[in-house]
Amino acid sequence: MRPVLLMKVFVTRRIPPEGRAALARAADCEVEQWDSDEPIPVKELERGVAGAHGLLCLLSDSVDKRILDAAGANLKVISTLSVGVDHLALDEIKKRGIRVGYTPDVLTDATAELAVSLLLTTCRRLPEAIEEVKNGGWTSWKPLWLCGYGLTQSTVGIVGLGRIGQAIARRLKPFGVQRFLYTGRQPRPEEAAEFQAEFVSTPELAAQSDFIIVACSLTPATKGLCNKDFFQKMKETAVFVNISRGDVVNQDDLYQALASGQIAAAGLDVTTPEPLPTNHPLLTLKNCGPGIQLRAPGLLQKTVLGLRRGRSGHEAAVAAAVSAKSKHWAAAMSYCRQEGKDPIICDEKRPCSSKQRS
Repeated sequence: MRPVLLMKVFVTRRIPPEGRAALARAADCEVEQWDSDEPIPVKELERGVAGAHGLLCLLSDSVDKRILDAAGANLKVISTLSVGVDHLALDEIKKRGIRVGYTPDVLTDATAELAVSLLLTTCRRLPEAIEEVKNGGWTSWKPLWLCGYGLTQSTVGIVGLGRIGQAIARRLKPFGVQRFLYTGRQPRPEEAAEFQAEFVSTPELAAQSDFIIVACSLTPATKGLCNKDFFQKMKETAVFVNISRGDVVNQDDLYQALASGQIAAAGLDVTTPEPLPTNHPLLTLKNCGPGIQLRAPGLLQKTVLGLRRGRSGHEAAVAAAVSAKSKHWAAAMSYCRQEGKDPIICDEKRPCSSKQRS
């Protein structure tokens, strides 16, 4: 006999067959997918999420009160294919008792590698050099032509010494960096010890660093953090790299700093909006290199895992119980509180203990 379909899951983007197959293996799931590689229009998202028990979304999908109202009371879990959760209306989600799963560790290595790639590419002026080769600008060897800036004996400042910030520092240390600085909400002496990193204020970090890498979360406190005042404090030879969120940077102020020679160069993995319009002023600058966000293979698998495992209660991160009264839901909530975690947002890699799953 065919099992009764108890849970509807709506997926906001075309995903690889392996991901869809993983969801399909849950016998009590009915999966509907927005069949496109492009972002889903708001009207279609409202239609698709109506009555859904689970939502698998992307960072580009704004899940606000309007979408939650459209979903209705059935919605018990949102699993996002991202590290960040700033696209989710967390306060409203928490009010409704909806669980949120995200993927905090999956992109750590990939993002750190991209940050180092952007830093090296930018400080050694590789995009400019490639363009000169293509347009015939390379005529002969010149001692001072396209000279960049080296990491040896340099000071690197990291805004946000979390998982990704630490992974970046770990990769940069063998390049002969003399000094690491970091800033954030509070000192992190245990994490900083590996790099002998010094906790300083944001203005101090801007003024003393030869290279600055922004790796913090987007919060009300960090929105627009890197603005005119920040860039004015930086050295004229300093290189700025942002791999966090576009809104952490005031892009008009960054453009002025780059165009005027106030700072040497910038490498951007993230912008506002994404992608930048082709006529955006930043794209006219030789000393600014916008990158493109990369994804790790395990990201989709982990996001789907969050939706599937929630019902059985195997992981606290996304306890997507079909019923809010499920014993697994209650156990997961209790476990998170005992461990000092936010019961709404948890790390999918930290499973419930066997006692809590009973």
